[in-house]
Amino acid sequence: MGRPKALVPVDGLPMAARVAAAMRAAGVAAPAVVLVGGDSAWAAQLELGWVADRWPGQGPLGGLATALLDAPGAAGAPDRSTIVLVAACDQPWLTGGVLDSLVDALAASPSAGAATAWAADGGRQPFPAAWRSSHGPQLDALVSAGERRADAAFGVAEVFDVAIEARFLADVDRPGDLPPVP
Repeated sequence: MGRPKALVPVDGLPMAARVAAAMRAAGVAAPAVVLVGGDSAWAAQLELGWVADRWPGQGPLGGLATALLDAPGAAGAPDRSTIVLVAACDQPWLTGGVLDSLVDALAASPSAGAATAWAADGGRQPFPAAWRSSHGPQLDALVSAGERRADAAFGVAEVFDVAIEARFLADVDRPGDLPPVP
């Protein structure tokens, strides 16, 4: 991308700022919206909290595990206060409604450990997702064992799939994934 993905603008806003806005629209209070990993200066620039990735450069599973392990209420009972909403910084088309649907599905499924997005053309997606923070230690064990892929997390808990339109889940991996500038 030629620069940090979190800061690449889409429709005039950095991608991570767009994701943070969707989180806030879903009811996540401003101090609880944090950037995991990357540079703390990026988080400051975007007016987000920041947490150092416990496994920098080791893949998305480490970022997910870090988010759960550092979440408030990580040892709490399975209720809304222990739900951690996660998304990739390169998913600029997420909406508060999409994220709300994940949290609502997990809150309504006490036996599930996660609610993930299911796109008809792409199957189960690791991001965005809502997770119970109590699964942080299990994800820690996966990362410590050498696992790096975020979808490996699906094996540690019952997962509830929520149908989401693929257009909201699209991520930006290359400049060609961005819409043309008018």
